[in-house]
Amino acid sequence: MNIQIFGKKKCFDSKKAERYFKERGIKYQFIDMKEKGMSHGEFISVSHAVGGTDEMIDQASKDRDLIVMLNYLTAEDKEEKILENPQIIRTPIVRNGKKATIGYCPDVWKEWE
Repeated sequence: MNIQIFGKKKCFDSKKAERYFKERGIKYQFIDMKEKGMSHGEFISVSHAVGGTDEMIDQASKDRDLIVMLNYLTAEDKEEKILENPQIIRTPIVRNGKKATIGYCPDVWKEWE
């Protein structure tokens, strides 16, 4: 297994995801979305795995204007704008190769083991 956790240090669910893998002795790599973010390739891979970019957007984000603006952009412009503003992406995003989840999903991760 090659686990990557894209999250935020202050995100409760990101901490729970880290604890889940740590307790099971599964090695993972934590990527802080505020510091590094995702590459375009990682973003596209996760987007396909979870059902599109709309699933990745945190509707409860404080950046309401940006979320509203995304509704009026083309798919390419939408991807670019989300990558420029990783604070509107729901966390944690947990990747295992081509598989990915958004949020705290221990039932799905158990199937990966």
